[in-house]
Amino acid sequence: MNYHIFQAINQLAGHHPFIDKVMILTTQYAFIVYAIVLLLMWFFGKEQHKYSVVYAAITGGLGLLINFVIGHIYYEPRPFVTHKVHLLIQHAKDASFPSDHTTGAFSLALAILLRHRKIGLSMLLFAIVTGISRIYVGHHYPFDVLGSMVVGLFVSTLIYKFSSLLNPIPKTIIYIYNQIPLVPKTKQKISHY
Repeated sequence: MNYHIFQAINQLAGHHPFIDKVMILTTQYAFIVYAIVLLLMWFFGKEQHKYSVVYAAITGGLGLLINFVIGHIYYEPRPFVTHKVHLLIQHAKDASFPSDHTTGAFSLALAILLRHRKIGLSMLLFAIVTGISRIYVGHHYPFDVLGSMVVGLFVSTLIYKFSSLLNPIPKTIIYIYNQIPLVPKTKQKISHY
C-alpha cells in the first residue's frame, strides 16, 4: 500500500511543469520559509512571540534528533534506490524513514500552532505541502511522511507540556538578545510562558 500511494503521487511528476516547479521549490526552500517566518516573529512580534520562536527551535531540534536515532536503528532505502521513480531532484541514498524535511516542518508548525493559532495554521498547511512534495519529487514514501508527522506531533506536544520547566532557556536567550544594542526590542515583560 505504501508503494502504491507513492506511485499515485509520484507518477504525476514530470507531466505538469507548474506543479513540478512548486513541489521542487517547496522541497528545496521549506526550511528557508520557516526560518523567515520565525525571524519575522522574533524581530517584529511581542515578547511572547520570542518565547514561541525559541520553543519552536527546541522542538525542531528534538524532532531531527529523534529522526537521526530512528534512521540508525531502522534503515529503509529511499524509493529511487529500490524502484524506478520520477526523480525530480537528486538526493543521497541515505535512510528514507522518517523524512527530516517533514519532521522539521511539522515540528515547527505545530510548536507555533499550539501558541499562535493563525500563524501556526498557515505554517501547518505549508508543512502538509512540504510532506507531499517529498513524495512528489521521489525522495520519500508516504509512510516516511506519516512517521515524520507523528514525530512532529510528539515533540511539539512534549515541549509544550514541559515549557514551564524549559522556561529558563528562552528567558536567558531573550535577556541576552535584549542586551544587544540597536536591535528591535519589546517592552512587554513576561514572568512565565
